[in-house]
Parts: sequence; structure tokens; C-alpha cells
Amino acid sequence: MSQQVHMDEKCFYITRTTERYYIIPEEDVPYRACQSKRFISKVMFMCAVSRPVYGDNGEMIFDGKIGIFPFLEEISATRNSRNSPAGTLETKPTNSITKEVIKGCLIHKIIPAIKAKWPQNASKDIFIQQDNAIPHIKDNDPEFRAAANSDDFNIHLVFQPPNNPDLNINNLGFFSALQTLQHEKAANTVLELVKNMEVTFVELHPKKLNFNFLTLQTIMVEIMLTKGHNNFTIPHMRKRVLERLGTLPKDLIVYEIMVRECLQYLDDQGQGSALDYLRVQLKDLPQMEEVTKYGMQ
Repeated sequence: MSQQVHMDEKCFYITRTTERYYIIPEEDVPYRACQSKRFISKVMFMCAVSRPVYGDNGEMIFDGKIGIFPFLEEISATRNSRNSPAGTLETKPTNSITKEVIKGCLIHKIIPAIKAKWPQNASKDIFIQQDNAIPHIKDNDPEFRAAANSDDFNIHLVFQPPNNPDLNINNLGFFSALQTLQHEKAANTVLELVKNMEVTFVELHPKKLNFNFLTLQTIMVEIMLTKGHNNFTIPHMRKRVLERLGTLPKDLIVYEIMVRECLQYLDDQGQGSALDYLRVQLKDLPQMEEVTKYGMQ
């Protein structure tokens, strides 16, 4: 997982419909207003994260936060207003997210950010995981391949399994953590919202990302146990307690018996021809006599 970058889009709103305030008796109730409660201003952001990297002594080498990038465009004002005369360039959210927009974000923002922040001693074979949204481009796009194979990097685009949002770190809790911190900061304009999101992205502690990646591993184990079904509850590892005790695992153990059972199941489903590579990788593993749900080391 140290070679994966998870990217996904999400709309963040300037404000919520309802807010809770605690005020003293002499204080006035804050006044909040907008043109419409049904159409609150929002901006779509593209977020790219990876797993944090720690040294042997526990020092952080890489925080895993590649970047969060807003989809904005400059539009000329069509008429005079009290804020600006006609013709003034205004920053507006991008209304239509097309393949060209996504490709531009990948080539001009995400890939340069990966190359700038990636640890020097880490493998440069990187896999960017994205969902199956229509605007997302494929790995064989010529312009993407030209940017992805430069500077000794070998970056690939892969699609996550369809209808499985829990297999993307952003949907697994990172976006929720960002949104919680974002709503603590007031914003009245689109630019203020963008600034607040950038500050929030920096402020969020990297250990949240590490927790999310451990949760992702537990979900993968559950998927193997249920043979690809989604009828399971996300296990709770009590990660904060384990962290305080100094016993938080870096990775979860996946036993060979569990993997072989899944391979046999896929064989029974007619998918055996696609699993030859996995069988080669598993042939030298030691035999395990028993298997638990999942283990920790």
C-alpha cells in the first residue's frame, strides 16, 4: 500500500443549512443569510492521498498528503455591480467536470505534486486508484502516459472495484474528517472556502490517514471472508487504544489458507485463468495449519 495514491472528488459547501452556536446572554445571535437554502455555494475538490511513511525510530518521513485541488475557472463579469465593473475576472466553481478537466488536474497538479513530495528512497512504481466515474480517463491515455513516465517515475491509473466506495481512503473517513474541521472555519466567498480547505488539509494529523489504511485492510479481509459480498460490518480495532499501548500494527496478517479459499472460490466461478499470477506468488509461502479472522503483529 506504500505505492498507492487514492484520489477522489467531493463537493464542499460554504456553510451548512443549520449551525449550532453557544452564546452568552448579552451576546447577539449571529446573522446568517444566503440567496437560497436549497442552492448553497459549493466547490468540488480533487483530493489525493497516500499512506504515511515512518522511519525506524517512529519519525515521520512522508505525511501521505499529496494535495487537495479545487476545480475553479476565471469568468468575466457580464454586467456592472456594486462589487466590480463589467469585464472583471471573477473566480467561479467549474460547473462541468469533463474528461479534459480531470486530465488537466492529473497532469498539471496531481502528478507534479506526487513527484515533488514522494520519498526519495521509495519505489517510483506508483498506482493511482480512482473510481469508475465517467469523466475519469484510462491508463493508456497518451498525454497522461507522457507525464506519468517522466523523471524516472512509472505511474499507472487503476480503477477500484465498482460499487465499493469503502475501498477508497477518501470515502473511508478522510473526507469526513476534513469536512468536520472545515465547518469550524467561516467562509463567505468561494476563495475563502478554498483557503479554508487548504488550511484544513494541512492541519489534519497524518495519523488519521494511517488509521484509514488499517481500516481499509480490515475491509479487504472481510471481503475475502465473505467471498466478495458486502454484507459485513466494518470491524473496530480500537486503533487509538493500541496506539497508546504501543501495539498498533503496521499491517494486518492475511493467512495463506484464507487466500487459497478465495482462489478456489474464484476457480469455481470460472475466473481461474486470471489467477495464475497469484498462484505463482503463493507457491513458496509456508503452510498454515489454522486461520483466525485476522491477526495483528
